[in-house]
Amino acid sequence: MRNYEIMFIVRPTLSEDEIKKVASNFQKTLESNGAKVTAVDAWGQKTLAYEIKVGNDTYKSGYYFVVNIELETDKAVKEFDRLALISNDIIRHIIIKEED
Repeated sequence: MRNYEIMFIVRPTLSEDEIKKVASNFQKTLESNGAKVTAVDAWGQKTLAYEIKVGNDTYKSGYYFVVNIELETDKAVKEFDRLALISNDIIRHIIIKEED
């Protein structure tokens, strides 16, 4: 069983309900691809260390989420990465494989 930690930042221009929906949809994506979500930690809105430009928009803050997962294959991680890269709602993400 492999353990991963995924952190992603949702753009701050969304409403609270939309932010929760984005986080929920990405959690469902992980689960539907074979990952077992062991923890979800919503850090709330934080100021970014530097401005992030996405398209024509520049963001100085974002809503942080940390998700811990367990999985057998990396299918769920690859699908999360693919969707996060094309999503307009996630401005940054990182996937970290935890050591055994």
